[in-house]
Amino acid sequence: MAAISSLGLSGLPLSDLLLNLQKNESQVLNVIQGRQKAAETKLDAYSKLKASVEAFQKAAQAVGKADAFGTIAVKSGSDAFSATATSAAIPGQYSVQVNQLASSQTLVYAGRADRAADIGTGGTLKITINGEEKSLDLNGKGTSLDKLVVAINADKNIGVNATIVNDGTPGSQYRLLLTSRETGEQHAVTNIAVDGNADLDSFLGYSGGGSTAGVTVQDAKNAELTINGIAVTSQSNTVENVIDGVKLTLNQTTASAANLSLTRDDAAAKKTVEDFVKAYNSLLDTVGTLTKYTVGADNPSSPLTGDSLARSVQTRMRDALSGAIDSVNGTTLSKIGITTDSKTGKLNINDATLTKALSENLDDVKSLFSGGTSGVGARISQTAETFTRAGGLFSTTTDGLNKTIADIKKQYETTSDRIDQRMETYRAQFTQLDAMVSQMNSLSSYLSQQLSALNASKK
Repeated sequence: MAAISSLGLSGLPLSDLLLNLQKNESQVLNVIQGRQKAAETKLDAYSKLKASVEAFQKAAQAVGKADAFGTIAVKSGSDAFSATATSAAIPGQYSVQVNQLASSQTLVYAGRADRAADIGTGGTLKITINGEEKSLDLNGKGTSLDKLVVAINADKNIGVNATIVNDGTPGSQYRLLLTSRETGEQHAVTNIAVDGNADLDSFLGYSGGGSTAGVTVQDAKNAELTINGIAVTSQSNTVENVIDGVKLTLNQTTASAANLSLTRDDAAAKKTVEDFVKAYNSLLDTVGTLTKYTVGADNPSSPLTGDSLARSVQTRMRDALSGAIDSVNGTTLSKIGITTDSKTGKLNINDATLTKALSENLDDVKSLFSGGTSGVGARISQTAETFTRAGGLFSTTTDGLNKTIADIKKQYETTSDRIDQRMETYRAQFTQLDAMVSQMNSLSSYLSQQLSALNASKK
């Protein structure tokens, strides 16, 4: 807004008058700023409410997963192996002995003096693993040890990795190594040939049965272990589908059997339920804070006092909870120790009842929370989605508010420019008035002097 220039040569209080006019004109700007601040405060309140709904939705999704219930705690009695388990695992004690780790096959070729010299020209490398032949076109790629390593390692399907080792032998120090990319006997190379390049075929050619002329073979091995005395063979050191729901990772062999303990861990499920209840109560606190009305306060209303969207969040979440029931055995939240406070609407947990329900009726609790579309987790998550998704209720409401705020800002700028123009008009008029009155004052003073002089001469 334009500043007020100095006035008052005439002795009139024109500067004060112009300042008062400016203050009066600015009242409308204060009103516009108040509307903008109210809209921005409401927008911030919606942001907080949405964050609280999303936190509750996340807690509902966690409690709605079947794996949240019946978690199995795994304890290994040896560093030689580790294990993880899903809820499909059955609690029990197992005796595990690792007799042999799975390893990859390695083909070690005779040394060459020059790693950069081509071996023949072009050709097609063919490698057979587990009865399946893979081909690699070498035409235009070079056939030196260096170029072979690059070409083989760049092919995702060839089944082996290549490297070069310098063993220090004068005149034949560079040795090519081909190692199968996966462990176990089934992934061992059984045949290597090169079509269209006799020199390279003579060097790389291999046909199963262990070491041959020019090729030393380090055999692939399967992992061998016993579980409760039962012999188990695995192509890799990750052993699955032997014990239901358990994945074993073998790290080293053992001289004797070690214990593997699987126990049910209801503490994890209990915490998930507790987090769910905590998130719901936190949502109610947020709604309460944003919508409360304090009688007798200077500013009794909160940002969302009387807001229909805030009321809808509270009502629909409460309805989704109250209608939850296990369709198989009729288990409800109250039956597992989760009740609603009649005064606050918040959820309370009876720790002993919940612990007992998880221990004795885990399937019922699991069905209540994660039983498909009728489970508590799905019901809450679906209800929250109507609010939080793109194009949902929060999105449309905040989009409207952002448009309102933009319009208010534009109105403020337009009004401010109009006031500046008006004040400039006032200033010009007051300047003219100031000059005119100043001239009249000068004329009046001159006339008074002349009259005084005339009267003096007559006397």
